[in-house]
Amino acid sequence: MLTLENIHAGYGATTILQDVSLHVTAGEVVTIVGANGAGKTTTLRTIAGLIRPSSGKITFEGEDITKLSAHETVELGVTLIPEGRQLFSDMTVLENLLMGSYRKAARAAQHDTLDYVLSLFPRVKERLAQNAGSLSGGEQQMVAIARGMMAKPKLLMFDEPSLGLAPIIVQQVFEVIDTIVKTGATVLIVEQNVFHTLKAADRGYVLENGEIVLTDDAEALLSNDHVRQAYLGI
Repeated sequence: MLTLENIHAGYGATTILQDVSLHVTAGEVVTIVGANGAGKTTTLRTIAGLIRPSSGKITFEGEDITKLSAHETVELGVTLIPEGRQLFSDMTVLENLLMGSYRKAARAAQHDTLDYVLSLFPRVKERLAQNAGSLSGGEQQMVAIARGMMAKPKLLMFDEPSLGLAPIIVQQVFEVIDTIVKTGATVLIVEQNVFHTLKAADRGYVLENGEIVLTDDAEALLSNDHVRQAYLGI
C-alpha cells in the first residue's frame, strides 16, 4: 500500500531523514521506534505531504505521491493524527469531528461514520457540545483519534498518541487503537511507549539519527538486545 524509497527530507537546509526506505502492506500495523529527534515525526509529516522530500520516492496504492500537498494526500485516504492533538480548541467537539470528514469520500458517509466513532468513544459522545479546549488531555486525544477516523482513511497514521497522558489513559488509548486494528485498518504508528506499540504492531522499524538501522517482526524486536537496552531499559 505505502512505500518509501531512499527518502531524504528535513527542514530548510537541515536534513533529518537520510535514505529512509520502508513499506506498509494493506491491513498491517507497522511502528517506527526511535528516540526523541530520531526523525519519526518527520517521517510521518513527509508521508502526509506536510514536508516535501529533497530526494526519493513515496508511493501510495501504486501512485507517486512524493510531490503532493497535504490536502491531496488526505483526499487519497492518508490521515495523520498529529502529535499534541492539535484540535480546534474554540470549536465544539462535534464541530471538530465533522471537520475530519472533509475528504470527499468521507462526506457521503458522514452520519454513519459519526455513529460508529461515537460508539467507540462514549466519553466523546458525552462531550459533543463542549468546546474541545475544555476537555482533559485524555479526552482531547480521543477526539483527535475520532476526528482522524471520520475521514474514513485507507491509512491511519498516529504520531505519539500517548504523549503527556497518565498511565491509565495510555492504556485506554491503546485499547482503542487495538479495536481499530481489529477492524482491518492499516496503521502506521510512532510512539515512545515502545512496549505498548510493539505489542500492537505486526512489524517495526528502528530509526536512529534519521536512518533505519533495524527492521523485523514486532515480536522479534521486543526480544532484540539492542531494542531492549536502548528503548525498554532492560
